[in-house]
Amino acid sequence: MADEERLLLATATAHPADIEQMPWLTADDFTHPLHAGLWQCLTALTRRRAPVHPVTVLWEAQQRGLLTPGIAPALLGTPASSPQYWGERILQRFLLATARQVGHRIEASTDDRATTPYQLIVGSRRALAELSAVRTRWHHATSPTPTPLPARTRATAPPRAGPPRTTAPPAARISR
Repeated sequence: MADEERLLLATATAHPADIEQMPWLTADDFTHPLHAGLWQCLTALTRRRAPVHPVTVLWEAQQRGLLTPGIAPALLGTPASSPQYWGERILQRFLLATARQVGHRIEASTDDRATTPYQLIVGSRRALAELSAVRTRWHHATSPTPTPLPARTRATAPPRAGPPRTTAPPAARISR
C-alpha cells in the first residue's frame, strides 16, 4: 500500500502534466496522512502552474508543516510506469476498503435489535451513497475518454421516418 503511494508520488513528480488528468484522485484515497499531504502539495503546485520537482514538492510540504526531522526526502524516489496507473490502483484499493466498511456498517445495523426497519433503510442508503460516490470516481478514472461526435449539419442529417409532412401538426391547427 505504502509502496504504491510512494510510486505514485515519485511518478507524478516526474510527470506533473499527468496530474491534471487525475481530478478523480483525492487525498482521502491515501492510507498514509503524509502521502495524502504530499499529493495535495503536488496538486497545488500544478494548479498554480509552479514548477514541479522533488525539491519544490518538499518545500511545499515543509511550508504546510508535513515534514518532521525523521522524514526522509526519499519519499519521492524513482518513478515507475505512469501516474494514472498508480492512481487507479490507489483508488481501487480505496473503493474496496469503502465497500468493506459500508458492508460492516450495514451488518452492524442489522445486528442491533434497537434498529427499526426505517432506520436500517435510511442508514443503508446513506452508506451506499458514499460507496456510490467512490464508485463513480472509479468509473471516471478507468473509462476511456469519449471522442466528441462530429457536428451534423442540416444537409447531412438523415431523413425522418414516415411520409413528409405537408400540413401543420395537429397542435398547431386552429379549431373553429
